[in-house]
Amino acid sequence: MLIGEPYWRREVPDQETAKSCGASGKDAFLLLPELIEQFGDLGFDIVEMVLADQDSWDRYQAAQWLNLRRWLDDHPDDELAGEVRAELATEPARYTRYQREHLGWGVFALMGR
Repeated sequence: MLIGEPYWRREVPDQETAKSCGASGKDAFLLLPELIEQFGDLGFDIVEMVLADQDSWDRYQAAQWLNLRRWLDDHPDDELAGEVRAELATEPARYTRYQREHLGWGVFALMGR
């Protein structure tokens, strides 16, 4: 099983910061050690783990925004175009202001026990 999961890079200072990262609250994501323990509690062994550092995750995020922009250029009249346009207008600034500082990202390969 392959799981992509965000985790808090450090203790989140308040609910407002958590919500600005797109989370429902401070408990929405775990710190990395707690996340790994949770996989074990669910009966899985981690057999591989790839964590994105801030620079490599920035490249991933930027590629997503480029893909959204290209899609929008090709489908300007699609029913989702307004939603995509709104996301492109707000997400890059929100990401750099909050997510980059507080969230980390990992891809975990798991095997059942």
